[in-house]
Amino acid sequence: MFDFLVRPFRKKTDGDVRYCRIIKDIFGFKPGNVELYKLALIHKSASVTLPDGVPINNERLEFLGDAVLESIVSDYLFIEFPQSDEGFLTQLRSKIVSRSTLNDMCVKIGLSDHIISQSAGYVQKHLHGDALEAMIGAIYLDKGYDFTNRLIINDLFEKYLDLESMTATETDYKSRLIEWCQKSRHTIHFDTRHDSGSSSHSPKFRSVAVIDKMEMGYGFGSTKKEAEQNAALSVSQFNAENIRSNYLEMLDKAVAEQSSGKAAGRKPQAAEIAESKVATDGAAENLHGETGDNVNGEAAENEPPQNAPNVADENTRTENPHGDDR
Repeated sequence: MFDFLVRPFRKKTDGDVRYCRIIKDIFGFKPGNVELYKLALIHKSASVTLPDGVPINNERLEFLGDAVLESIVSDYLFIEFPQSDEGFLTQLRSKIVSRSTLNDMCVKIGLSDHIISQSAGYVQKHLHGDALEAMIGAIYLDKGYDFTNRLIINDLFEKYLDLESMTATETDYKSRLIEWCQKSRHTIHFDTRHDSGSSSHSPKFRSVAVIDKMEMGYGFGSTKKEAEQNAALSVSQFNAENIRSNYLEMLDKAVAEQSSGKAAGRKPQAAEIAESKVATDGAAENLHGETGDNVNGEAAENEPPQNAPNVADENTRTENPHGDDR
């Protein structure tokens, strides 16, 4: 069925010569099995269907190329940053293999001009990066791992990758937010669902970042991952004063419930929230990073609002639910 993939020594047609020239111009080498490179450039939207119903496109090569690329990037970063910890290496690898980075690289090397597709809109956002991964998979099958490793590092990373800029830019907002919540002993989860108007051809997702059962931020995206990153970004832009304000609103509600007898027979919810807020006051400024900077490089707000009550005030409000502070 796929015998055309293992016929690298047959007589080349004019089309084969054209593809060989494309690979030579972009990557600087002569391909052995040109059929692999043809396949790498066929997007799913332009699939060729065989008589037995099997579609021919670059999805399988994309799957393989993704794994090969991640392995090469991991090895590369391990050597380039010998003093860096696992967290730094993981975040930097995520940036390098991200769809936006691969899309940009595919366009810069000119590979995007040769992709065969019939897609637009949502699919177009992923098409270029997918094709580059598929091409990496084709190179790996044709030339082997060592050849692919040298090619990616010497001809792609060295020419088209700005590691200095990547190390200075924060993009993994979700990981940063989860880390902050763990340090501050807050619970967090992302409620991600299909958004209205979503379809199989143009999926849309809406994600809500829920911290301590409060909706603290939301985001949209064409993938679940993108929506959750945007939701985390919206929380990272939520300064300490806003966080305190939300906790105070919950405290007022809990005091009202306690006074009406709804919280009888258990630890007052107001006390629980007051304890949580004590931790929040000390950790909210760290949401934007340990240095006091937020994820966009701006200074975090370190001063509490003038009207923010201290812990003693909250204890008073908790013990005297019918007092003037209500």
